[in-house]
Amino acid sequence: MAVASARDAAELLAPLFADLDGERLAVLHLDGGRRVIAVDSHAVTGRDTILLPMREIFRAALNHDAMGLILAHNHPSGDPAPSKADIAATHKFAETAHNLGITLHDHLIFAGGESRSFRELGLL
Repeated sequence: MAVASARDAAELLAPLFADLDGERLAVLHLDGGRRVIAVDSHAVTGRDTILLPMREIFRAALNHDAMGLILAHNHPSGDPAPSKADIAATHKFAETAHNLGITLHDHLIFAGGESRSFRELGLL
């Protein structure tokens, strides 16, 4: 399946975040045609921030020979708005990905039955 938009990614990932009590992170690994190679999921530890397990994510991306990634996580609070910490972590992640020749296409936040796209919000 190719992921051409935030909506495509949200439709694919939404079931992973349905009915969760805690925070979770999902990663879509994409080939050069933005087709899904693999999907990884990680538990998130930390309150009011997303702690990206960067080493694990990039190790998996390199193992899958991914050319692109889409990150997604949920906010159990019900507010899908990105926090300042979410924005800072995503920018750091995008820079590291770029240095490895990998494109961070988007970062989605799921909450309250909705999702928000960093790309669509102009944050990426």
